[in-house]
Amino acid sequence: MSNDPPSPVSSPLSYLELVKICDNFRLPPNFGSSDVFQKPSDTDSFVPWTLSQSPGSPAVGLLRLDIVDLLRKEKPGTWVIPEPQAGYCVSFDASVNTPRKRTAVLKELCERWRDTGAFPASIGPRKWRNEMFPVYRNPFGVHEYYPENDSDEGEGNYAFQMERAACALFGVITYGVHMTIYQGIASSPQVKIWVPTRARTKQTWPSWLDNSVAGGIPSGMPVFESLVKECEEEASMEADIVRKHAKPVGAISYFFRNRMHFLQPEIKYVYDLGVPHDTPFQPRPLDGEVESFDLLSLDEVKSKLRQGIFKPNCAAVLVDFFVRHGHLTPDDEPDYMEIVSRLHARLEYERWCRQV
Repeated sequence: MSNDPPSPVSSPLSYLELVKICDNFRLPPNFGSSDVFQKPSDTDSFVPWTLSQSPGSPAVGLLRLDIVDLLRKEKPGTWVIPEPQAGYCVSFDASVNTPRKRTAVLKELCERWRDTGAFPASIGPRKWRNEMFPVYRNPFGVHEYYPENDSDEGEGNYAFQMERAACALFGVITYGVHMTIYQGIASSPQVKIWVPTRARTKQTWPSWLDNSVAGGIPSGMPVFESLVKECEEEASMEADIVRKHAKPVGAISYFFRNRMHFLQPEIKYVYDLGVPHDTPFQPRPLDGEVESFDLLSLDEVKSKLRQGIFKPNCAAVLVDFFVRHGHLTPDDEPDYMEIVSRLHARLEYERWCRQV
């Protein structure tokens, strides 16, 4: 996260550099080895967070060691934290075994940390979002929602939900929707793109440039409905236009570590919307999260991208747009394959689970 307005870089960034700003973390080679636990101040050391201590229990997050130390001080009956050893993991207590119970434990914990001033730059009162994000057993699996009964007997994918601002503290994978609204033919050099400037009052990345519409997927809401909601709230777009013209075009994923050295692995579902000729449309700010919208030429968008004034994950979405529509090709971009592969990271998820 950043609270500072953007400052253009002194020399233009390459497309690969833009992607690396967003996808900026890899687990250390000794992840899962006992020697990392001798350095509690090491911000590169993380411990898997699982639902239980049972073999094969899903890994749902990666905890920094200072978070682990705080959890050790919690009352018995909520967390299990073995002594450091190779391959150990932190988990809920065996009694905290349903989505509702897990959600309740995290709600009480995170609100108490907020109110006592723990991690104010992440979950302080000004950072608190009051929005619940879902956490899944399989982060690449189906988006399931509130189970009809509060039981894990069906082994559904939905594990629990937690405050959005706290997700980075626990290294859980979060999800969002990002859409590029363009005028003209997407593959044409004459295409124009609607680019918003984030409000100066935004909790994160104020005054940076953004994707045409973007937002997180709150718990209990389907992916496309999240997009419809964001379009209405951020850009004053009628739901009928979004449902008729927004096209799902894939997803990007990346492993981001923020400036506080907490992990924010994310998956963004990506959409395009070509402004229809028979429906004149101009996005307009509505809910105060966007300062203004500007219709920029392709060259203008590329220039501002390379100045480094787009929010990093929004820059990655635009690079993906360039790839998909032929504005970035293997013939003119020497780093093409690394760019494409880094836009679709597996987040090293297999390594989270290797020792579990």
